[in-house]
Amino acid sequence: QVQLVESGGGLVQAGGSLRLSCVASGLTFSIFNMGWFRQAPGKEREFVAAVAWRTSSTYYADSLEGRFTISRDNAMNTVYLQMNSLKPEDTAVYYCAATRLGLSSGNYYMRQMYNYWGQGTQVTVSS
Repeated sequence: QVQLVESGGGLVQAGGSLRLSCVASGLTFSIFNMGWFRQAPGKEREFVAAVAWRTSSTYYADSLEGRFTISRDNAMNTVYLQMNSLKPEDTAVYYCAATRLGLSSGNYYMRQMYNYWGQGTQVTVSS
């Protein structure tokens, strides 16, 4: 049974940083593409970042303006999301996602590409 468990969320002031972690179990983590999505109240879930297993290529939402960094540690079955210069508009529930489907520039941001999802971790940025 695949499980993705996120942690690291919390309350932070604008301009601060947080690092989210997602530990995966029940799958061969090293051959899964991993992603982060977020969902703010009243809004649809949106893509944040992804990292491919084969090439280690990374993909980011344009709106992040280079403030977030995704990385993975295959030995720890963990994917991270380092978030810097946080803004109130980054407030959302952040979800980890995994897929064996191939990621490319045309599909990495699509929710339907990802088969497995975590329960989410809340990030709140105060102004």
